[in-house]
Amino acid sequence: MLTATPAAHQTARLVQELQTIAHQAGHPQPLLIALDQENGGVNSLYDEDYICQFPSAMGQAAAGSVDLTYKVAKATATEVSAVGVNLILGPVLDVLSNARYQPLGVRATGDDPQEVSQYGIAAMNGYKDAGIATCGKHFPSYGNLDFLGSSLDIPIITQTLEELSLSALVPFRNAIATGRLDAMFVGGCGITNPSMNVNHACLSDQVVDDLLRNELGFQGVAISECLEMEVLRNEIGVKTGTVMAVEAGCDLVLLCRAYDVQLEAISGLKLGLENELITKDRIYTSLRRVLRMKKSCTSWPKALNPPGISLLSKIHASHLALSSKTYDDSISVVRDNENLLPLSGWMHQEEELLLLTPLVKPLPASSMTKAILEGKNRSDAAPTTHDKWAHRDRGAIMSGEGVFRELGRSLARSRHGKLLHTSYTANGVRPVHENLINRASCIIIATADANRNLYQAGFAKHVAMMCSMLKASGQKKSLVVVAVSSPYDFAMDKSIGTYICTFDFTETAMAALVRVLCGKFKPQGTLPGTLRKSRKVLKSRQHWLVESYDRERDSKGLDDLLQALARASAPTQQFLRTTRAHTFELPSRPIEESHYVVRNSSTQALYGFCATYYVNGTGIIGALFVDPTKRNVSIGRSLQRRALRGLAQRPGIKKMQLGMSFPGAFLGIPADDSAGGLKQWFANGGWDLQFPRRLANLTIGALGAWAAPEGLLQRIQRAGISFDLIHGLDGADSVLAHVKAHANPEVLELYRAALQDTKMCGVVRAKNHTASLLGTVIICRPGSRLARFVPPLQSAPGRDEGPIGGILAPTVAPSSAAQPGLVLQGLALMGLRQNKAHQSQRSVLSWVQDEAYEPLLAMGFEVLQAFEEFTNPPDNWQDVA
Repeated sequence: MLTATPAAHQTARLVQELQTIAHQAGHPQPLLIALDQENGGVNSLYDEDYICQFPSAMGQAAAGSVDLTYKVAKATATEVSAVGVNLILGPVLDVLSNARYQPLGVRATGDDPQEVSQYGIAAMNGYKDAGIATCGKHFPSYGNLDFLGSSLDIPIITQTLEELSLSALVPFRNAIATGRLDAMFVGGCGITNPSMNVNHACLSDQVVDDLLRNELGFQGVAISECLEMEVLRNEIGVKTGTVMAVEAGCDLVLLCRAYDVQLEAISGLKLGLENELITKDRIYTSLRRVLRMKKSCTSWPKALNPPGISLLSKIHASHLALSSKTYDDSISVVRDNENLLPLSGWMHQEEELLLLTPLVKPLPASSMTKAILEGKNRSDAAPTTHDKWAHRDRGAIMSGEGVFRELGRSLARSRHGKLLHTSYTANGVRPVHENLINRASCIIIATADANRNLYQAGFAKHVAMMCSMLKASGQKKSLVVVAVSSPYDFAMDKSIGTYICTFDFTETAMAALVRVLCGKFKPQGTLPGTLRKSRKVLKSRQHWLVESYDRERDSKGLDDLLQALARASAPTQQFLRTTRAHTFELPSRPIEESHYVVRNSSTQALYGFCATYYVNGTGIIGALFVDPTKRNVSIGRSLQRRALRGLAQRPGIKKMQLGMSFPGAFLGIPADDSAGGLKQWFANGGWDLQFPRRLANLTIGALGAWAAPEGLLQRIQRAGISFDLIHGLDGADSVLAHVKAHANPEVLELYRAALQDTKMCGVVRAKNHTASLLGTVIICRPGSRLARFVPPLQSAPGRDEGPIGGILAPTVAPSSAAQPGLVLQGLALMGLRQNKAHQSQRSVLSWVQDEAYEPLLAMGFEVLQAFEEFTNPPDNWQDVA
């Protein structure tokens, strides 16, 4: 592994010499030459004449183009491959679950697991297409580490495995699923949760063999964290650590620096074999994995004859252009409330501009690093535990003026005016700062990870307050804050009116910043992850893997999901307790079904389920459920998008419907959604929710004690309404024609199913004196086949509710001569009489439309659940087809 920063031609020569020695020694395959080349602030190879600087992973995501990330990765891999590198230690697949306080910072894409997956896989594909092997890192996650101040001085993951699976592990799982990830870097952090207590992930078989290989199915090379970590050496020792890493399932043990330590590790491996702690089979398994990876990324002709400087010279100009474009696209102006950008739009040339920069560590990619290291430098403060972890392999040299000196000079040249520049420290605002602030018309403050270096946040806020006070006294005083590393410094602090993010502070990033400040281009970058504002990227980001529902495989998982929903639902939704997987599988052939799931393929658990149906030109979402413990991670969105795409592709589709009466588990959006969360969610998914149709399930709980309201039967008779009960499809043509004219197409199929069940169901018809049909309703005996598709007709487990009779889908012609409300009351009355005759203890009246249930309340019915059904044209979702 290359860890120094030699020039390109020196690297090419060194690698070629190493490969020649290996070839002459009889190695069957070339050496693996690995390199950290993440871009941004982590580049092990830098040569300003031949190797290009590109933005960090977060900076690339800020540019908002997956294709651009792919091109950058391919360009990076092409350059390092030219000097003989065949394994790049990337991409970084960590999710910044607690983004503001994690030392990983801009090395990670952001805090959205799907976005991290999307950009991580794009980078991986770029590396692979340039011909080198890839290594995802840092498994299982460096994105949410807790620094507990333990004696071990090591960060800990405290999330449960379930929490990790929903967020941190998503990019690793998705990258593995592509089949293009060659290796996995297993971190050295600890894990403490109810199911796992691990001091070092890379030394634990629970992490490597169980989680990585068995749970996620990774078959590639597992690489350990560097065993020269101070804490690991002090606690375990390199010999024992090597044995533990191999026992855990690591195939390559990383030792980065000292030759004597590498010999110590080899000695430990021999002792492990002698003590039978490690078997030869275990060694041969790793050997096969490593040889397989070598075969995919190198060969002797390629290793012995790297293209070197000749290729780098040819591609350098095009890569510089790509670098410049990516940096320009990544610069993000989060706020510019006072329209301070560009500065030339309001500052006169003779006015003074003040640049205030912190003392920070130079980036390895900086061409000034060598000069800084050789010059006189001073330390701003003792490194924190975060810093020790984040930069443990780097020097503790600090420099303020060194890193930002060229920024000041370039800014002065570009605006053709005077620039004042000084640094600031944890000592806060000093008299020198006050004097310069009084002189300047505009102050630019740079911050670098101010959420962890709190003195920077305090300094910027103090200066902001001073500027506000000076402006109030009539002075011209404007403030621009630039976050040159983490964008989270002031992302949510609107008191900083003009806020720019560059995502790293290499010379290339600072040059792009100067162009923004001076108006050379208008920045279009956006903040990463959950802070992102760009709809373009949100639309294109990767979704959860959605699969078609398989009854044999998924029915148990769906039952478990429904029970979890019932436990978490409001009392008005307790009918979910009687909803089962079979509820959604209809016997009606005219209704075509397509159901979808998001599931854990290892445990068979369902995280989400969506039922869709198509009948007579109408596409219907008949259910959409997400495990209550796994919401807000895009599962529902992924399911709905897949469902809508499937429905939109149906030939003859005329409308989309949200909610369904057959099956009757999900009649629409529950009307008791008082906070509007579900409505807003569906609205965000493209639904127009302006014109709902209200539907309700009603019940009479003690049917034996119920009596018809006085005078109701007489009013019905005076209106000339009569009733009869039919069974079977013979003679039912008028009923079906009536329902087809006045109800949804799935309601028609509900009637067909009821008429076919001649022993348990029938249809009551309401007619006028001329025998014209006024209305219909289905009557179900307790335990009918239809009850399995209408959950309110079933008794909840553990409740002695007695037999439940059904009165389903009352359909009344609104233009009937008699009052529609009276017709509905008559149908309900006939249904209740039939239910009583069938020994029902309760009656449920399902699918009452709009406000028609008001007359039913006067009969003693109570509202069991209320829903809002919506229909929209399929054009609303043209982008998903």
